[in-house]
Amino acid sequence: MERKPTKNDALEALDFIINVLKEHEKDLDRLISQLGIITESLGETGELTGKIEKIEDRITNLQGEITNMMKYVASAPRDAPSRTQTATTPVTVKCNQWDDFKSMAAGAETVSYMFKGAEGTFQADALAKGRIVSYTGEFPQNSALLKLWLSKELDVDEEVVFEGALDIR
Repeated sequence: MERKPTKNDALEALDFIINVLKEHEKDLDRLISQLGIITESLGETGELTGKIEKIEDRITNLQGEITNMMKYVASAPRDAPSRTQTATTPVTVKCNQWDDFKSMAAGAETVSYMFKGAEGTFQADALAKGRIVSYTGEFPQNSALLKLWLSKELDVDEEVVFEGALDIR
């Protein structure tokens, strides 16, 4: 299973981008200064001076764009979710082991369960971190305590646990 980036990872990436942009800005400043020196040493030679002025204008525009981009990146909300955190494809994770389900569903938004007495199996589904985590397996016979037990096991409010099924259509 692929590790999802944390807020710290996103902040580190933003800091890296800002630092790279600052370095580029310094390089552009140095190049503009050097072009100015070259232009002065060549004097007013017409065509060459015009070309150098156009290059200086382009560099100045690029420098302005980089400065604006740095301001934009620096002012972006730092707690905004990254692209990888807001997946658009719904995912169902089917766990064969209760401990796997328990760790992946901890703190879930909603939990459903079904006790299939005839089959002797227990099914639990949880909506956690934008995906459905599912478990089907054995469970003790006392089904009256399932809701309370699930809320304690998964560290969720008892109100978000219900008997039924979660499904994405």
